This record gives sequence, structure tokens and C-alpha cells, in this order.
Amino acid sequence: MHIIIPEDYQDCVRDLDCFTKLQSHEVTVYNDSCKDPDELVRRFAQADALVLTRERTVLTEDMLRQLPRLKLISQIGKVAGHIDLAACRRLDIAVAQGAGSGTATAELTWALILASRRHIVAEANRLKQGLWQGSLGQKLQGHRLGIWSYGRIGEQVARYGRAFGMNVWVWGRSGSTDKARSDGFEVASSREDFFAQSDIVSLHIRLNDETQGIVKEADLARMGAHALIVNTSRAELIETGALQNALANGAPGFAAVDVYEEEPATASPLLDMPNVLCTPHLGYVERDNYESYFATAFDNINHFFAGEPTNLV
Repeated sequence: MHIIIPEDYQDCVRDLDCFTKLQSHEVTVYNDSCKDPDELVRRFAQADALVLTRERTVLTEDMLRQLPRLKLISQIGKVAGHIDLAACRRLDIAVAQGAGSGTATAELTWALILASRRHIVAEANRLKQGLWQGSLGQKLQGHRLGIWSYGRIGEQVARYGRAFGMNVWVWGRSGSTDKARSDGFEVASSREDFFAQSDIVSLHIRLNDETQGIVKEADLARMGAHALIVNTSRAELIETGALQNALANGAPGFAAVDVYEEEPATASPLLDMPNVLCTPHLGYVERDNYESYFATAFDNINHFFAGEPTNLV
């Protein structure tokens, strides 16, 4: 079978140990980022299966109808709105997905929190320029960490905060907050207090139609001038333009961002703001995570074409 893997930015998939799982197939890997539907259709025309990395590639019904050879989409991680599932059903294209522990994203979240509070990147760059200390950092112990959504990743970040001696509290739906309470974490008394009284807010909400734009500019405006907001989940959770406006107005005073509405985000206005630490969606981009994710995706392909499909959506 002909397997096509688009958007392998780092040209790393072929170097993964699990890549040998595809040795009986013809495989084409693209290392650039392509968003043009017509070009994607051209590239995918001979694909029996596609391996998609998270939401990097959008597949609409119009595109899918032009791919009559396509039998399977094997998704890295969970399927989201980038694939028209209803169209896949109508066109008899199977879709398989995988799952991960979220540890890589939780660890990056904590790295961004530490780097932001101690200005590590700015200070390291100053030293390379022949300069010495230029800022006053802030410790974590004794400060309040707000976790919005106590799910798979939020729970891990909450435990990191506890280990660092922070006062951790949670906001979110009742199922999320009930679980947090059972694990001994405080629940914020209100949404307003959650933003106003948290020194650091970290978002770990799953993006869907209900949660898109759930964080408003008014929420951010309640945060203090020394507060930090961290988003390693999805950019669309914050209403468009709200984060940039809030940071320009000085509340919150700093942001750490790993996700963007348009990716790659080399032209994001956040990159030019001095009070933002930006990373290029590194949350899940880690070797062990990739080995696990891609191994599942490749297994799903082999099982499907062997007549024993697994992990179908």
C-alpha cells in the first residue's frame, strides 16, 4: 500500500524505531508545511492511507471526494475538527486514532512556567551578549497556581505545582472539579476569583465548539500585573485578539504560549511582544511520545489492511 505522511516538519519520522512497521509499504514523507487544498489533493492522489500528525493537516469533504484511492486516515493522537468525519463516513474512508499520556505536554508546561517566572531565556541571551543580570525573577513556592480543567494533563501539572509548594486550585466543569477535590485540591469559588487571585493560570481544556473562545478578554483583565498565563492546549480557547490586547494593557503581565491559531506561526504578533515567551508547539513533540504515537498509527494501518481494523473512530 502507498502510505503518505505530510507535515513532518523536523524530518524525524523516518528515524523513529517504529518506522520499520511500514517496511512492507511504499511510504512518501513530506517535510514542509502545505495548507493549499489543491496541492494537498495532488500530493495525496495516490495514497491508500494518510498518517496525520495532530491537527496539522485539514481534510474537507471537497478534498476527500478527490481522493478515490484513499481507504484509511490514521491519526496521531485524537481526532479533532480538522477531519470531516461525516464526509469520511459517506465516502467509506476509515479513520483510526491513538492516545497518549500527556506527560510530554505537562512537562513542557512546567518548563514554560519556570522559564517565565525566572526569565531564563532572556537572561541566557543577555549573558551571551556579554551582559550580566537584568531582571528580578519570582519563585513558585507559596504562590497560587490555577489549573483550568483537571483532566489528563491538568492533573499532572497540578501535582507538579504541589511538589513545588504552590497553592493549587482548579476551575472547570463539575466532573473535573469533583475529581480535583477527591485528589485533595481546592476548587476556586468562582470564575472571577480564579483569574483575579491566581498568580499563574494554566489552560488544559479540550477544544470543541463549546470551548472555542471560552477565555475572554475580561477574564484576562482580572489577572494582576505580575501574573502569568500559560497555554499549551489550544490557541482557540482564548477569544481572538484577547491575549494580545490584555498583554498590551499589562494584565496579565506575562504569557507563555506553545499554540497558535495559525501554525506554523512564524508571523504571529505575539512573537514581537517582550512579555511573551513563545515556543513552536513543542508540547507533544518529544521522542518517546512520537515513538508511542506513530507506533500506534502504523499498527492501525497494518491491522486495517490485514482485515482486522483497530482504534476506529
